[in-house]
Amino acid sequence: MAKNPIKITDTTFRDGHQSLMATRLRMEDMEPLLADMDAIGFHSMEVWGGATFDVTTRFLGEDPWERLRTFKRLLPNTPLSMLLRGQSLVGYRAYADDVVDAFVERSAEVGVDIFRVFDALNDPVNLGQAARAVKKAKKHLQMAVCYSITEEGRLGGPIYNLKYYMAKVKEFEALGADSICIKDMGGLLAPYDAFQLVTEIKKATKVPLQLHCHYTSGMASMTVLKAMEAGVDIVDTCLAPLALRTAQPAVEPLLVTLGDTDRDPGLDLDRILEIGDKLEKVLPKYRSYLERPRSAVIDARVLKHQIPGGMSSNLVSQLREAGAIDRLDEVLEEITRTRKDLGYPPLVTPMSQMIGSQAVNNVLFGHYEMITGPVRDYVAGAYGTPPAAIDKDLTKLAMTDREPITGRPADNIEPELEAAREAIKGISSDIDDVLIYALYPTTGLRFLKIKHGQEPMPDEMKPEYLETPQAATNLFDAPPRSPNARQFNVFVGGEHFQVEVDPVRPVGDAVVRQVSSAATPKSPPTGAPVQAPAPSPGPEVATGDATIVAPIPGIVLKYEVEVGQHVAAGDPVVLLEAMKMENSLPSPIDGTVKALPAQRGQTVAKDVVLAIISP
Repeated sequence: MAKNPIKITDTTFRDGHQSLMATRLRMEDMEPLLADMDAIGFHSMEVWGGATFDVTTRFLGEDPWERLRTFKRLLPNTPLSMLLRGQSLVGYRAYADDVVDAFVERSAEVGVDIFRVFDALNDPVNLGQAARAVKKAKKHLQMAVCYSITEEGRLGGPIYNLKYYMAKVKEFEALGADSICIKDMGGLLAPYDAFQLVTEIKKATKVPLQLHCHYTSGMASMTVLKAMEAGVDIVDTCLAPLALRTAQPAVEPLLVTLGDTDRDPGLDLDRILEIGDKLEKVLPKYRSYLERPRSAVIDARVLKHQIPGGMSSNLVSQLREAGAIDRLDEVLEEITRTRKDLGYPPLVTPMSQMIGSQAVNNVLFGHYEMITGPVRDYVAGAYGTPPAAIDKDLTKLAMTDREPITGRPADNIEPELEAAREAIKGISSDIDDVLIYALYPTTGLRFLKIKHGQEPMPDEMKPEYLETPQAATNLFDAPPRSPNARQFNVFVGGEHFQVEVDPVRPVGDAVVRQVSSAATPKSPPTGAPVQAPAPSPGPEVATGDATIVAPIPGIVLKYEVEVGQHVAAGDPVVLLEAMKMENSLPSPIDGTVKALPAQRGQTVAKDVVLAIISP
């Protein structure tokens, strides 16, 4: 028997697929594996929190609470862990204290045993309410310190040095932590830095210490090994099919490495290999999510851009949707500059989404020409205290419509739970549903209408089993043409064809396109030109009218104006969510609102007209 066996937390069903495939693994593909996973003897399994709550309601049409119940039922012998973003819970802003209390209480009741709680700025003021709620629920409170570095690339820089981390550990232990986690979301923790950091933390605290790191830079397996030599108690790993790359180190080689040593965890490698083989069989359904623009398994450039694993797959997905995947390298460079401008916050949710979205805006539309609402809030102080000073020029631009926030940000938020109950009283009174709406008033409301039969399940939320696109044999077999249909010129062997392309439904990050065979050659060798049917017309725009179009794909959160209302140039007209961040789109002219063609909650493509303003 090993004298000091390392404990293993498995992340396959949360951070593994969040990092590699934008959190798209469906419950139906996890369920058959859970009994075998439960028999392994993991210290815990991370199965909930992070992006899973958002993705299940926004993209998969699954109830996240039912998912948690299923995990609890099929994993009776394994403690379940979730990732909680402090005052932001599983969302992208700070919520009122009553929502925090209710969410933690309900999560504990339904099945969460271990709450890993962190704040994107490592700011204790954003952690206290969630910490107290976990302790009240009599569950395990694990406080996570987000690991970050600046340009020097190693522990010991002007901000993120040993003194910084030791101070954070002390602050978090004072909040009642039952354990501490070093959360290395970007794969930035170098092996010998890990040895030093773990050694010092173990001297300073008596609670167990856990290490969570991503493989992105290629260092994680070495980092885990050095951390174990320094005495870390628990490490996060993943089953091989969803390990490495931007996810966690694989458990299988670690078991072989530790075999017959004092840190041997004693897990059954053969049984784990069998589960991995079963998982491999379902992953081809998700092949498009697993595609990457780079051939290398690791991304050594992460030491510069510092993008965390969960954000990486989403960034690639969102750039593809915007038709700008070729500008990925520019965005990665811009992320470094944007992070510096914002005072070097750790790149973890929601700061990673905030900086990533702003960097995309900077590349596509010009340097801070379109500042997202959350970035403006952050500069105002709504997310807490940044590690370093924010750029003065950016502060002037961002604060044009904001007042500085002092003290604890959540103290400025009125209670929200009763308003959420009132908003969905015609749909449900269940606390699970109330919390879904409180967290995501737009996408959550759409999900609740689907769940309770008020709207049909859209095709894009249904399980994706198509291996290849299916083509209609003639125009009469084709489905109705949608407003998203577009005409394209195709040149084949000297011939010119005009075809119409209409999205069927998204499969992964790409879109399956259905091309009707009725789109005949425009100039065939033996006949007169045949014009393909025109796409459905958009809203009528008269000469002289100004339009507001979606600059990138997104979701219409709400209109700030009504038809017939007078607006001045620069007045906010529509709030568009893109890359999970809010963008306020202003009127380009003085005039009267003529039309607002989109609906609240509608997903729109790039260049779709959202508003028409008449001078």
